[in-house]
Amino acid sequence: RNRKTIGQSEFEQSIERVIAGPERKSRLISAEEKRIIAYHEAGHAVVINCLPEADPVQKVSIIPRGMAAGYTLSLPEDDRTLMSRKKLVAEMIGLLGGRAAESLVFDDITSGASNDIERVTKLARTMVTRLGMSSELGPMVYGQKEELIFLGREISEQRDYSEAVAEKIDKEVRELVESAYESAKKFLTDNRDKLDAVANRLLE
Repeated sequence: RNRKTIGQSEFEQSIERVIAGPERKSRLISAEEKRIIAYHEAGHAVVINCLPEADPVQKVSIIPRGMAAGYTLSLPEDDRTLMSRKKLVAEMIGLLGGRAAESLVFDDITSGASNDIERVTKLARTMVTRLGMSSELGPMVYGQKEELIFLGREISEQRDYSEAVAEKIDKEVRELVESAYESAKKFLTDNRDKLDAVANRLLE
């Protein structure tokens, strides 16, 4: 930028570049897709804003970056080591805000939520099997992870539980995800005016 000093906007730009990749303003997106993306990101933003436990929304954009067509950035205001169950549930609800908005506004869903769904599923499974946050299965760890210590990489997970427990895990994971999705939908239905306002601002 031919500047002699680095300011707040340069820091923000560099953080976004690292998190989401470089801006791709040359990428051509049809008006219809742009509208879907705008509502998807507005869905994340409005839902996150409704959740007192969620990290505050810092930025919403529909300028493509890296592989993402748009993104919503919500960051914690302070460093945190511990994650509470309420906070993890809030994160899941926020992640599903995009898919819920698509369903509500277009009465259809797209592949745009694939990464969100992957993250939510992983989060729910971690809560149930590794963090002991399931009322049904209690404070236990299910599945022993084998790790390549020197590579710092997990290679496999050994199942040390029965088929019946596996079914319970699947049921708990599904219930966590479905409950989070229903919450996201309710927030957006109750705040439809705000969803429209944010989406339209993004399109502008």
